[in-house]
Amino acid sequence: MKTSELFGKKTVLSFEIFPPKPTADEKVIYETLDGLSGLNPDFISVTYGAGGGNNCSKTVRIASDIKHKYGIESIAHLPCINLSEEDAVGILNQLEAEGIENILALRGDITAEVTPNGRFTHADELIRFIREKYHFNIIAACYPEGHIESKCIVEDIENLKRKADAGASQLVTQLFLDNDFFYRFQERAALAGIDLPTEAGIMPVTNKKQIERMTKMCGVQLPEKFRRIIDKYENNPEALRDAGIAYAINQIVDLIAHGVDGIHLYTMNKPYAARKIYEAVYSMLKV
Repeated sequence: MKTSELFGKKTVLSFEIFPPKPTADEKVIYETLDGLSGLNPDFISVTYGAGGGNNCSKTVRIASDIKHKYGIESIAHLPCINLSEEDAVGILNQLEAEGIENILALRGDITAEVTPNGRFTHADELIRFIREKYHFNIIAACYPEGHIESKCIVEDIENLKRKADAGASQLVTQLFLDNDFFYRFQERAALAGIDLPTEAGIMPVTNKKQIERMTKMCGVQLPEKFRRIIDKYENNPEALRDAGIAYAINQIVDLIAHGVDGIHLYTMNKPYAARKIYEAVYSMLKV
């Protein structure tokens, strides 16, 4: 099933997981899936490789297992910055053979370990390539606070418009901790003529190092009330975990009240947090 078909019927709820690192026991990811599958998600997305690595085999296999063994629709992430056209075709053919119908098309992070190939320099190029040659449903990423590399928010919206025009059919946002950024983003996207269902990406922050790493990587701003939570509970891991979950629940309740198309939980492979959030908001999701 193409996940874009889910929107408009209910408030979509989905989860993101990541494959285990090469040195990790793979049973952990399936324990995570066992915990998440009982929460009735509309779909689960799988990041590319292990911790953003270059090997896509685990992504393909886990996405296939989610769909065929767990009976839940899956989305496979596909960053393109280091892919040749031959690489892209090989991965896309694998996904097609496994019956995966949904792809989150990304540029991917440029790091010391990732060398740009030159064929695909931006996500819209990959999206257009997929749209012209395959029949996948294509999801694109968007950034309520602007991409960390964008010069300004206007440039960021222009980049998003290119993704939409290239053939994306739904959007998912980077995590944010202040809903006002999301509402302003919606207004700007509408003014730019971008009319695609958009899931709000929410990450329940369960430890201080996690949020420090994510804010540095993504340029996410910390609201003052969130800083107070970190300062108050940083030496009490259990209290910080529960406070982070409560903060995420409040964000989601507000988003649902504003008619958000869907909620995409960045689970960090922690079913406990996802379950607590689901239990708090499931009655608010439209059936």
